[in-house]
Amino acid sequence: MKGEREVKNGVSEDEREVKRKRVMERSDSPPPPLGFNNPLLPLANAYDDDDEEDDNEQKKSQTRGNGIAKGEGNGNKVRGEVVDDEDDDDDDDEASKGRGKHSRHVEVRRDCPYLDTVNRQVLDFDFERFCSVSLSNLNVYACLVCGKYFQGRSQKSHAYTHSLEAGHHVYINLLTEKVYCLPDSYEINDPSLDDIRHVLNPRFSRAQVEELDKNRQWSRALDGSDYLPGMVGLNNIQKTEFVNVTIQSLMRVTPLRNFFLIPENYQHCKSPLVHRFGELTRKIWHARNFKGQVSPHEFLQAVMKASKKRFRIGQQSDPVEFMSWLLNTLHMDLKTSKDASSIIHKCFQGELEVVREYQGNENKEISRMPFLMLGLDLPPPPLFKDVMEKNIIPQVALFDLLKKFDGETVTEVVRPKLARMRYRITKSPPYLMFHMVRFKKNNFFKEKNPTLVNFPVKDMELRDYIPSLPRAPEGEKVCSKYNLIANIVHDGKPEDGYFRVFVQRKSQELWYEMQDLHVAETLPQMVELSEAYMQIYEQQDE
Repeated sequence: MKGEREVKNGVSEDEREVKRKRVMERSDSPPPPLGFNNPLLPLANAYDDDDEEDDNEQKKSQTRGNGIAKGEGNGNKVRGEVVDDEDDDDDDDEASKGRGKHSRHVEVRRDCPYLDTVNRQVLDFDFERFCSVSLSNLNVYACLVCGKYFQGRSQKSHAYTHSLEAGHHVYINLLTEKVYCLPDSYEINDPSLDDIRHVLNPRFSRAQVEELDKNRQWSRALDGSDYLPGMVGLNNIQKTEFVNVTIQSLMRVTPLRNFFLIPENYQHCKSPLVHRFGELTRKIWHARNFKGQVSPHEFLQAVMKASKKRFRIGQQSDPVEFMSWLLNTLHMDLKTSKDASSIIHKCFQGELEVVREYQGNENKEISRMPFLMLGLDLPPPPLFKDVMEKNIIPQVALFDLLKKFDGETVTEVVRPKLARMRYRITKSPPYLMFHMVRFKKNNFFKEKNPTLVNFPVKDMELRDYIPSLPRAPEGEKVCSKYNLIANIVHDGKPEDGYFRVFVQRKSQELWYEMQDLHVAETLPQMVELSEAYMQIYEQQDE
């Protein structure tokens, strides 16, 4: 029996073992090379790389999401959450090189058959950059055919799915400004798309910034309407005219505007409010916009977050309160050290000398305090009507209101203690901001003072209004004449009224009335007849 097992069909057990080993060796060896190149091999490698990238993107997005959540819990500023797809590709390449896997190379083409599908009429980059499906701000792309925002461009992303379902193939990365064709996933390098990049991220050189106040050329939008760069309307999202008039007024302050037109001046700052204000400034003064108005939606979102919803969409607020908060917040975010100055203080900060005299105390307290805005007290309106049974609207000259700061006029205050105050301007800023105290709240309602203020539009000699204004040191030439550049007015009742602003265009010394999207040229005489609420005067050059 044993011999029959060892020899079966004339083949011994040892010979079978040898044959088995030979078969195993042949199966382990690679197949012989083909005599031609396989055309499907690059496509298979590309899909493998996309799958690897999807896995890496998911892992990185999870880790970044955890990091962002921790940062928000620690009270950090949310800035730079939008992840660059190019950075992801670079990280994937480095990881794949270390692991010995395929590295992904994005093909760049100059021609694309889908460029004629780009619709510039629907492109609007003024809104927040969130995916319309996942509401994520990581790696967001804009569809250049329908204008919607989608996340990612890998096979499992929302942009890839949209390209297959809707047949929209051209997308731009909102951070890197690179244009891709999906689902083929190649980069498009065509000069005809540069105008879209300029609208997405307006750019100014220092030479262009210096020539802005000399420009007299009109620009044309895609719908055929003409607009002036810097004189564009702002959308009123919902009761946000107090923000619009404030922004339009600050756009006339030349040093402030020039500072925010060049992002390199504040690239060290991590505050989202500063960067959103800079983006809004560049969009307002951009001469290649697709439309003649700008929506401050992103800026309003940053304001709501920075102010902890003190100023928010849908609730009317006071432009004076918003102006004070905005200037102080921008200053705190821009300064690099505790005692450092900023462009805000260089433009608006002056100095007051305050003398306090308390009742029953002969000693005087003299102190100096900085200011960004001066409040002017209006005389109370008359209580009785005239013969024609109409209320008399009183008028007062700005000369009389500025006597409060001559160092001699006494102002009585009740809080924190009953005292007699005297104010004197010891340092006048390059841009002087006045605020007329028109609104007062009592126990029942809010009332408005309708007194008209007669003020000069040009060549206001501050020394004539305030004789005690100190003179400039020897060797320095400082002019004490000021010109009006912005005038915010309030029309209507205290609760249901609205704000508008008169601003000056320096290139032609023309005045324009602006209220949200309404922009129209007006006469300088109309500026003087309005109920001024807040004014900005610019110091003349010597």
